[in-house]
Amino acid sequence: DLTENPLTALPDGSFLGFTLLQRLAVPLALECPGGSSAWWEVTTSGSSRFCRGQRNPCNGSAELAWPCPENAACAPDGPGLIQCLCDSPFHGYKCLREGTFPVLLFCGILGAVTLSLSLLLWGTQRRKAKTP
Repeated sequence: DLTENPLTALPDGSFLGFTLLQRLAVPLALECPGGSSAWWEVTTSGSSRFCRGQRNPCNGSAELAWPCPENAACAPDGPGLIQCLCDSPFHGYKCLREGTFPVLLFCGILGAVTLSLSLLLWGTQRRKAKTP
């Protein structure tokens, strides 16, 4: 219930991830998040607007299909918001990489670089350390 809040507009992404939100009351001056098409029922009563029953924007026939890449599936991510989830075994930017993320290679390279830089800095800065 946001009716008594002095809101002039709802910031973009305020309801990102609110996939289970089913009832929302906002001041009459505001629209329901995601617009009226993101809810099954939008009613007004007094100084409040009631948004009930969040729709799944992925299977709506009122608008064009969401632009998810070829190897991804659409999933709801809040009122009027979607996210594209990569199908297995794809990952990465626009789900274009097939297979699994190379965790061992990534961690190995990261560890080797960190160790090398640490040894280099220790060796070059050790002469500046005061000995008792």
